[in-house]
Amino acid sequence: MSHLPSSPPPAEAPAGRLGPTHALILLIAVLVLSTALFLKGTPIGDIFVLLGGCGAIGAGTLAAAGGGRRLMAVLVEAAVRSSAGK
Repeated sequence: MSHLPSSPPPAEAPAGRLGPTHALILLIAVLVLSTALFLKGTPIGDIFVLLGGCGAIGAGTLAAAGGGRRLMAVLVEAAVRSSAGK
């Protein structure tokens, strides 16, 4: 038996937070996707709409998975107000 102290368990990232590796992978994926679409002749406006939609879906998923009910309520209220023109 060894008399070395046991190492503490690895710290877990809080729900909804991306680590630096995840952020780098996301950045590379967005750049590769947008470049491939551009090279295939997709208009830039359509690429921005697609990537914006992907970002909105990802943000909504993270908020829902992290238990962000208050955040979701604020976002829904803002969407309703903007669609009503207030």
